[in-house]
This record gives sequence, C-alpha cells and structure tokens, in this order.
Amino acid sequence: MILARIQKLSVAIPENLAEMLEEEIIFGRLKSRERLTEEMVAARYGVSRSPVREALRLLERDGLVMREARRGIWVSPMSQRDFDEVYTCRIELEGLVAKQAAESADIEKKAEFKNLLSELKQAQARNDARQFFIVDVRGSFLTYTLAGNKTLTRLLGGLEKQALRYRYHAYEQDPKIIQLSLDDTARIYDAITAGDGESAKAMTENLIREIWQSMRAGIRDAFGEG
Repeated sequence: MILARIQKLSVAIPENLAEMLEEEIIFGRLKSRERLTEEMVAARYGVSRSPVREALRLLERDGLVMREARRGIWVSPMSQRDFDEVYTCRIELEGLVAKQAAESADIEKKAEFKNLLSELKQAQARNDARQFFIVDVRGSFLTYTLAGNKTLTRLLGGLEKQALRYRYHAYEQDPKIIQLSLDDTARIYDAITAGDGESAKAMTENLIREIWQSMRAGIRDAFGEG
C-alpha cells in the first residue's frame, strides 16, 4: 500500500521495493520522464537485479513507469493531457464512492473521520504539505473501505497512483489548494458521517472539479501539455 514504511531488510522483496519506488515517484524524488535502469535501482537500494526487474514490472502495470523498446524504462510522464484524463474520471468515481460510504451503517468506522480532520488541520497550520497529503490519502482509503464496493475500488485503484502524483504536486506548490481541500473535506466528512449520501457525492465531485480547474495551468507550465 502507498506510503507504507518498509524496513531496509525487506527491500529484496519485489513488492516492497516497488512500494519504495512508488513513494519516490509520487513525492517527486524520481521525476517525470526520469530514466531508470535496473543497475541504478539495484545500486541505490543494495539489492540484486532480480527483485528490481520484478518491481519495475509492477510499477509498469500501475502506470508509474513506462518501457520503450531499445530505449529503456522511464518514470511515466506527467502532463496537462494526462492530468485532464485522470481527473475527469475521478470526478464521477470519487463522487459515487463518497455516496456509498455515507450509506454505510458502520458508525464506528465513520468516527475515524474526526481524528483525520484534526490531523489535517494540524498539518495545514504547520504548512506541512507532505503530512497533509499523507493524512488526506488515509481519508480517501477510509472512504473506500466504508463504501465496500470492490469494483469501484478496483477502478479507482487504476487511477489513484497516477492521481496521487498530481495531488501531492498541488499541495506542495499551492497553499490555497490545501485550504480549499481542508474546508471542503471537512464538509464531506460531516456528510458521510451523517449518512447524507447525495450531499457527500455532490461535494466530492465539486471539490475534485474545482481542484482540477485550479491546477490545470500550473500543471501545463510544470510538465507541458502532453
């Protein structure tokens, strides 16, 4: 799972190595279009090339790296076109999952939103974009769990890892996006907790749409049109 804390001793396991590389890509330490080689990754993490080969295959499956014949492996490019495609899909899917989460009868699980909101406010007050992002992602996963829709979760999983790159970039680059996200997320959490599925759906769709429109120019300037 994204943002897992993996011990160095387990890095030789391909799935764990893939998670570490995933974090490096999402947090921008491995840049859009950066070339990767098995030798470089093996040296960086002190492992053999065998787990590296499998880890890169897993990242390719998730859309975080791409392989080109006779050219090698690259971190998948970010662009305005890709951003538009990811976010237009997210609007409907995330809205539906918020509605289904609100309809859940799991009151105990819903109570976890209160602590998450407190953590978001603390991170925002410290101007800690990284921690805000981490807690925000935990809120998304809690929403998916409450919805209990395996098909929706699978569809979102295909988008989420690429979407997380843009999400973190937005929080890191623009404090206004963090404030917008905090204000609307608080209202979404309240709607889910209260069982108001239609409001949770509408507010989630509006938040993603507003962030999408607010970010488009910055994404184009940073990564090109695609």
